[in-house]
Amino acid sequence: MKILLSLRALCSRSSLLVLPWLVAAFSPATAKDYQADVIIYGGTSGAVMAGVQTARMGKTVIIVSPDKHLGGLTSGGLGWTDNGHAAGIGGLSLEFYQAVKQHYEKPEAWRQETHEEYRKNKRPYNRNRPGDKAMWVFEPHVAEGIMDDFVAKHQIQVLRDAWLDRENGVEMKDGKITAITTLAGDRFVGKVFIDGTYEGDLMAAAGVSYHVGRESNATYGETANGVQKDRRDHDHFFTAKISPYKIPGDPKSGLLERISAEDPSENGSGDNKIQAYCFRACLTNDPDNRIPFPKPEGYDPTQYELILRVYESGWDETFRKFDLMPNKKTDQNNHGPFSTDNIGANYDYPEASYERRREIIKEHETYQKGMMYFLANDPRVPEEVRKEMSTWGLPKDEFVDNGNWSHQLYIREARRMIGQHVVTEHDCLSKTDVTDSVGLGVYTMDSHQTQRYVTQDGYVQNEGDVGLHIKHPYPISYGAIVPKAAEAKNLLVPMALSASHIAFGSVRMEPTFMILGQSAGTAASIAVERGVNVQDVDYKKDLKPRLLADKQRLVHVPKKKKK
Repeated sequence: MKILLSLRALCSRSSLLVLPWLVAAFSPATAKDYQADVIIYGGTSGAVMAGVQTARMGKTVIIVSPDKHLGGLTSGGLGWTDNGHAAGIGGLSLEFYQAVKQHYEKPEAWRQETHEEYRKNKRPYNRNRPGDKAMWVFEPHVAEGIMDDFVAKHQIQVLRDAWLDRENGVEMKDGKITAITTLAGDRFVGKVFIDGTYEGDLMAAAGVSYHVGRESNATYGETANGVQKDRRDHDHFFTAKISPYKIPGDPKSGLLERISAEDPSENGSGDNKIQAYCFRACLTNDPDNRIPFPKPEGYDPTQYELILRVYESGWDETFRKFDLMPNKKTDQNNHGPFSTDNIGANYDYPEASYERRREIIKEHETYQKGMMYFLANDPRVPEEVRKEMSTWGLPKDEFVDNGNWSHQLYIREARRMIGQHVVTEHDCLSKTDVTDSVGLGVYTMDSHQTQRYVTQDGYVQNEGDVGLHIKHPYPISYGAIVPKAAEAKNLLVPMALSASHIAFGSVRMEPTFMILGQSAGTAASIAVERGVNVQDVDYKKDLKPRLLADKQRLVHVPKKKKK
């Protein structure tokens, strides 16, 4: 019956993208029932670490992954780790980065260059000093290989390309999730569930409270939330007076592409907008491993007219965020007033259907690939930029089953749970007394641009970029990964956790997600062992001692000053 309900719900959607699934996905003969102590939905880095920790604690666990590749953004191109105050990273998260270092200590790991040649690149190597026990910069396939090894070593059952039926696929009884069902009809019965997705899909389907967008500053008494038109924390704003109109200075000619006509609202006010997404593109400048940037289907050079005006204003930082990784590759991130961040194109992503999300992801791919092609080929682009861009391309040995393009869009923010404790900028600035720490936040409160608009004096400007620094690592409350007891008694949410928009800008980093994933696995296992709700796990007696035993770092320990 549930399979038929899922089929009806899916068929009611208009997108033709569902058609290839129908024959294989909805056969009652292929649907199966599974059972484990802990069921994890998601294939992200945090989901993997939750699974590993659960297995290490002797509990049965199944990872139900909508992704074909494990590791999320860690294996999807973000090889230039946002490690911030790295001394706060411990447990399985640190273990992962130590495994990266062990990999690159092998001579056979260096295929396009030698280790010694890589060391000559001062900027990346400063992040990987010889004395470090971990390595924070790495190639995507190396990260995925380590994730797969973790899962194999702990004999964790993983079902890939398995999508939660978000409309009918969550069964609940007496405030607890009893089972979840995928679109393929597979049913997973568990005692505790963990939502390990960036989007918080299981959390939302279970009826847990959440927020999408930016709260106002007044909501939690913050300073850096909501609309931030006057902040200039990074170099991602228009510093020159650039006209937003097709004919400069003529509003009647219409706006250039990628500029909104909507009023940006008042400073500090809340809205339903979210910070921009992009792909953390893995590129290479090794001629033997490089595929020239292809012209994507749907390529439209008018989408990039604005960057030509940026160049005309004298801006020359195109390659500032081509952060070098081993073997002549780069983790290429957004930089400047017009770059790879697809500002304003993701507002409906968090709540969108799977079909709509695929459309959004494809549009982001077309935009970013098109931009690379434009910069390398359009004769209007400054010659020095075209010449340098043409030395870069897609690596032949990365993402080989996806056209050498990342399989993971950077979902910087989607849904955020409203749980027992909401992490705010006060937590990040260590102004609150957190007594139930399950890990440390280590990074700046970092939000990318949220909107591109026309100022009152008729020029183009970006809004939303904030970089509010933290002084040292800060504790993250167990209550931030736990729903309110009245909503779900056996669910943990380490990824789409309970945090304000600006605080989430700090906790959303991959090392922190791995930390919280491990802590969620610990709490889930204790809840199973003790037969209690996740809200009733005894922090002092059970959770904290186990976290410390597994080398999680729960409090900031200041460095001793040299005499």
